Amino acid sequence: MSRYEEVQARLRERPATWLITGVAGFIGSNLLEALLKLDQRVVGLDNFATGHRRNLEEVERLVTPEQWARFAFQEGDIREPSHCVRACAGVDFVLHQAALGSVPRSLEDPLATNAANIDGFLNMLVAARDAGVKRFVYAASSSTYGDHSDLPKVEEKIGNPLSPYAVTKLVNELYAGVFARCYGFRTIGLRYFNIFGRRQDPNGAYAAVIPKWFAGLIEGETVFINGDGETSRDFCYIDNCVQANLLAATVEEEEATDQVYNVAYGERTSLNELFRLVREQVATRHPSAAAVEAVHRDFRPGDVRHSLADIGKARRLLGYRPTHSLAEGLSEAAQWYLDNLPGQ
Repeated sequence: MSRYEEVQARLRERPATWLITGVAGFIGSNLLEALLKLDQRVVGLDNFATGHRRNLEEVERLVTPEQWARFAFQEGDIREPSHCVRACAGVDFVLHQAALGSVPRSLEDPLATNAANIDGFLNMLVAARDAGVKRFVYAASSSTYGDHSDLPKVEEKIGNPLSPYAVTKLVNELYAGVFARCYGFRTIGLRYFNIFGRRQDPNGAYAAVIPKWFAGLIEGETVFINGDGETSRDFCYIDNCVQANLLAATVEEEEATDQVYNVAYGERTSLNELFRLVREQVATRHPSAAAVEAVHRDFRPGDVRHSLADIGKARRLLGYRPTHSLAEGLSEAAQWYLDNLPGQ
């Protein structure tokens, strides 16, 4: 039995109370679904800045009425300290996902990114500490590696941030470390590498590349690749991300806490190859997509050229074992996009 299977079995036997910030978002709603299916009690906080009520409605359809009754939603904003205090009351574990993501967004509006990602993060840290939360797991980011050119990326070696967004995520890690040293408050940061999967929003100026490409190919719109397409990323399916969060929240070994971990699959894929894989999936239901070619445009400011994670630390200390490769994740994600997007 894997460490993750052991954790799932233990949680079913001893339910806890969890707080998910950003619960109506892509990652937050998937965490909600997983926890409710394990019969956990969940408090969810969201202001719907980037999340959607439809994500919560979909989760409700996927769980039993008894499981859904264990979910308490609070509409609120992490930039408001009182909202954070209210949400943390009586909570055992916090999974902090709320943030304003996107490098381009942060370049256009650094003040908004700072307010949500630094002020909001600190509000949550203080509220969780004061509420006696057992573990605070937060969404960190691979953008923290900045201009450090080594591959694969290891947690102990980072470079200079390349965007305001990256700065905010680095500051999160610094604050978490200070709270561990000064207050003995247990935190774990998860540096996400290009998480993708069901319920990831394809709309808006800052949509991630995989949902945007699925939507473009399904709806017959032009698909763009930034640069020459040889930029590469370590794409990680949402189920791997959920696993990492639950492992981080429940790990008992003291040496595993007050750490940051890469959350990825551990393989690098170019944008050109990714486009071919997405196109193949869409073509299974829309044969005309097989002939579509992407349009190349300028590189995007603030982006790193290549990214690949070393997941050895998470394997060793958390028992993290990703279950889905890029191809396996795309196959599952494709079914969701093909069933849920317009243009069917």
